[in-house]
Amino acid sequence: MDKPSTLLVHFDKGSAAMANEIKADLEGSDVAAKVEAMKRAVMLLLNGETLPTLFITVVRYVLPSEDHTIQKLLLLYLEIIDKRDSAGRVLPEMILICQNLRNNLQHPNEYIRGVTLRFLCRLSEPEVLEPLVPSILENLEHRHHFIRRHALSAISAIYRLPHGDQLIPDAPELVERALASEQDASARRNAFLMLCLCGQERAVAYLFSNAERVTEWPDLLQMAAVDLIRKVCRSPNRADKGRYIKIIISLLSSPSTAVVYECAGALVSLSSAPTAVRAAANTYCELLASQSDNNVRLILLDRLNELRTSHRDVMVDVVMDVLRALASPNLDVKRKVLDLVLDLLTPRNVEEVVLYLKKEVVKTQSGELEKGGEYRQMLVQAIHSCAVEYPEVAGSVVHLLMDFLGDTNVAAAVDVVLFVREIIETNPKLRVSMIQRLSDTFYQIRASRVCSIALWILGEYSLSLAEVESAISTIKQCLGDVPFFTVSDEGETTDSSKPAQQMVNSVTVSSRRPVVLADGTYATQSAATETISTPSVTPGSLSSTLNLRSLILSGDFFLAAVVACTLTKLILRLEEVQPSKLEANKACTGALLVMTSILQLGLSSYLPQPIDNDSYDRIVLCVRLLCNTGDDVRKIWLQSCRQSFAKMLAEKQFRETEEMKAKAQISHAQPDDLIDFYHLKSRRGMSQLELEDEVQDDLKAATGGFTKETDDANRLNRILQLTGFSDPVYAEAFVTVHHYDIVLDVTVINRTKETLQNLCLELATMGDLKLVDRPQNYTLAPESSKQIRANIKVSSTETGVIFGNIVYETSNVMERSVVVLNDIHIDIMDYISPATCADVTFRNMWAEFEWENKVAVNTVIQDEKEFLNHVIKSTNMKCLTPPSALDGECGFLAANLYAKSVFGEDALVNISIEKQADGKLSGYIRIRSKTQGIALSLGDKITLKQKGSS
Repeated sequence: MDKPSTLLVHFDKGSAAMANEIKADLEGSDVAAKVEAMKRAVMLLLNGETLPTLFITVVRYVLPSEDHTIQKLLLLYLEIIDKRDSAGRVLPEMILICQNLRNNLQHPNEYIRGVTLRFLCRLSEPEVLEPLVPSILENLEHRHHFIRRHALSAISAIYRLPHGDQLIPDAPELVERALASEQDASARRNAFLMLCLCGQERAVAYLFSNAERVTEWPDLLQMAAVDLIRKVCRSPNRADKGRYIKIIISLLSSPSTAVVYECAGALVSLSSAPTAVRAAANTYCELLASQSDNNVRLILLDRLNELRTSHRDVMVDVVMDVLRALASPNLDVKRKVLDLVLDLLTPRNVEEVVLYLKKEVVKTQSGELEKGGEYRQMLVQAIHSCAVEYPEVAGSVVHLLMDFLGDTNVAAAVDVVLFVREIIETNPKLRVSMIQRLSDTFYQIRASRVCSIALWILGEYSLSLAEVESAISTIKQCLGDVPFFTVSDEGETTDSSKPAQQMVNSVTVSSRRPVVLADGTYATQSAATETISTPSVTPGSLSSTLNLRSLILSGDFFLAAVVACTLTKLILRLEEVQPSKLEANKACTGALLVMTSILQLGLSSYLPQPIDNDSYDRIVLCVRLLCNTGDDVRKIWLQSCRQSFAKMLAEKQFRETEEMKAKAQISHAQPDDLIDFYHLKSRRGMSQLELEDEVQDDLKAATGGFTKETDDANRLNRILQLTGFSDPVYAEAFVTVHHYDIVLDVTVINRTKETLQNLCLELATMGDLKLVDRPQNYTLAPESSKQIRANIKVSSTETGVIFGNIVYETSNVMERSVVVLNDIHIDIMDYISPATCADVTFRNMWAEFEWENKVAVNTVIQDEKEFLNHVIKSTNMKCLTPPSALDGECGFLAANLYAKSVFGEDALVNISIEKQADGKLSGYIRIRSKTQGIALSLGDKITLKQKGSS
């Protein structure tokens, strides 16, 4: 089990008795029994049994068999047995199988020849292969393509052995000749691959000689050609790169989607010319439209996103093609499409994009879409982003979106009302129509949070007399009659809107409601009077128009306080715009009646829960304010609120602009770099694409695009010493973490004067780490070194540990020597990166995630902000709390941090700290995540780092 294996099958360990049974069955004449015996023998060998006496039996009784199944099992048996002795020499009995293999290579049956040739691809013993070479070469001329295909594979495998060029010195020439006359697609691919690996110049010559016919090649051969072009063009400053690009461009019309995808990727890696990038982007968009597999679509969107980061100006032209992928029913695909499109907005395409999104919003109303509510929420957020960045498009969508204020999906409705709140502040021209529309549609709102924000908008942005009166009327209409309950003679408490004798309480009110006309536009239908039947409203139920009443009767006194504040603002503004003092006093009295009724309801026993102190104090403040108003207080209520909101929006905009500037990477040229004037270049014989490509390469060279900055200090930090200097074997590892892979480059040095035999690096892992390779044995000369590479797969964000030892043998010591290695701790910081999310999303995830790790603050740092910055730096997270919220000195601090792992996991951190009287900080850091690993690992990291150590 210490050797690499090409075959692995599980089987329970056998006994000596089983080995004897196998031997007896093989010596018999029953073919079926022989087949079963060979299967058991193969399984036992694969699971560590040696079966030393079986080889001669196999040679005597199995080799002569003509049965195809037995011959196939025989080859598997020969593949897995030890062919060398302990000294590394080929066992003499292996010569016995050479004649059989030669006979198989000349067998009249094509299947026997083919599987034997395939078996030879896995043999690495030159002594066994050498006598078989003439027979292998003869099979290149065989009439059947199955045999020619495997003969080419066998030649390629033999030539790539350490001394394979001595076994078949003219292999590339033979394969090139075979490739020229070959017709079978798989055989041509095998031949071409052999030339790519062993005779690259010949493969390139063949490719160029058939450049005009590459589009007619089978897709297997086209894929091999694309791989060759990638490999050849890795060397910088190739003069003939344009010829390769032409071949790639011609292959973009291939009927095979796999070839087209690979060509698009190769094109982007080879050239930065706008024509080439545009061709690749169009190819990805066509595949995005034609492929139905969601995984394929997600990969294509990732490729398009990579193009966006480096070639945004080209990607802007295909934004509408990308949007067509919204037809996919998968929400992940839709989300990626919207994220990509929002990064490609320009003044030229924003109107088209918003119009398309608007149509998608209308589609979600039909109810045919699965998860239509979530999709509508995503669309609303996307339109919101468009309107914030380009305010001129807001007018075309805001009225449509306001129809969704009463959406049953509360999250979507909240997004709509937040969008309305921001647009009404940033677009003063839309204010009048939006306030009127909000008054008309307010009765449709069913969610308490949406009602609160909508009431704030009505209170802040209703400025004219008509708007103020309309807003007051709307609120009163949605509240219904006051008081909210009455006490009957018998002492029973009942809702005042419920008639004593089950009679319909007719209330005559003014009504304005939106009407959809035949052409799809909206009009307002006004009626002088309309009779509304006020049904009995039980606590918690939602009536058609009495939405505020229903919510308040369900015990939502925070909303009741918002109603009181909104009425207060409206009355204060009415006093400024209403010429009639009588009307203003009348409205003020009505508002006071509503507030006192709410207080009466909150203090009564009608509801199971009484009013909370905060809401009570707020409503009492509103009552006192309306009874006695001063100019300073009036200014605070009517102006300060809006000013604060405008300041918040400006700060948000400034923060986003700063982040965009930070993301923009600016590369600089060195003072002594060569300047190449492409206008002076000869253009003779160059196509437009080749010329563009040269220009782009020159620009990259001039701006430092080709230079890769390597942080040598950071590389040194990743070198870990595994053994001591006094150990006979010194080892150190360079750790590279790349997303899902960890690569350990271990340097092993023999410090002794003796040859170390069977030296093996044995590693084991703890946590969600998995070793990919089996350990191999090496021989190390005195005072020499060896580079050993180990690959480890990572499956989750968790601090893992790699531990192990180095085992070796020396000539004068019979026992194996062991050197124990230092443990390698894989840092969680390699997997998580700072990320952003909306406050609403953060709160939703905080409520949803079940794993929490609570870490007590224990630090020598005495400044709250310094401690916060230290935690941010130590955990590689982003602070979501805006800097303005952290300003000032108040002795305590609360902030939210957020990061995302490469596996898509979310890490949420809340820091709450307070400065004690002695100057020390106390409090807690709470970490929440969906999985246990990230919460525990991040908590351990914070515990280790919070004291202020580097």
